[in-house]
Amino acid sequence: MSNIERKSEFQSDASEVMLFLYDWAETISQSLIIVIFVLTFVFRLFTVKGNSMLDTLHSGDKVLVWKYNYTPTKGDVVTVKKFGKLDESIVKRVIATEGDTLSIDFDSGSVYVNGKKLNETYIREPMERRGNELETPSVVPAGTCFLMGDNRNHSDDSRSPYIGGPVKNSDIIGPVKFIYFPFHHIGPVKRQVG
Repeated sequence: MSNIERKSEFQSDASEVMLFLYDWAETISQSLIIVIFVLTFVFRLFTVKGNSMLDTLHSGDKVLVWKYNYTPTKGDVVTVKKFGKLDESIVKRVIATEGDTLSIDFDSGSVYVNGKKLNETYIREPMERRGNELETPSVVPAGTCFLMGDNRNHSDDSRSPYIGGPVKNSDIIGPVKFIYFPFHHIGPVKRQVG
């Protein structure tokens, strides 16, 4: 084989390698663009802090939050962005939405929405009066929703002066859809209506 043939074969092999690397880099770039787009406009990654949502969510759970075109719906577990006294995002359950009538019977630990007692199988333990609860609105104001943690006795939520009552819908980031870490807790977070 002559030097010219070897050089031509080497150039051909080098061209194939370069073409392969170019195709690979293009595929990776396109994948990264799609992931960045999805995480910017459709989903948000969120880490749960605290125990206010036990047993549904645990402190340290890493979750995917849907943030595109969301309207709060009763039973959804949602994340709330920082506002007022709230210095970090939180996660709670939507109990009632705008226009719903709401009452809490602290003696029995029951919550009533539109005159119906909620069957709250998701709460950790019966709710007790803590003594610092805000007065519950009889009707949830327009543009807001009433939020509570599933671990009622250890949750700063719409009952708490810290949150300040019903939360504006515009402060809701979106519903928690999926736990992706830790692996033993992986799975969807389902909406549960009481």
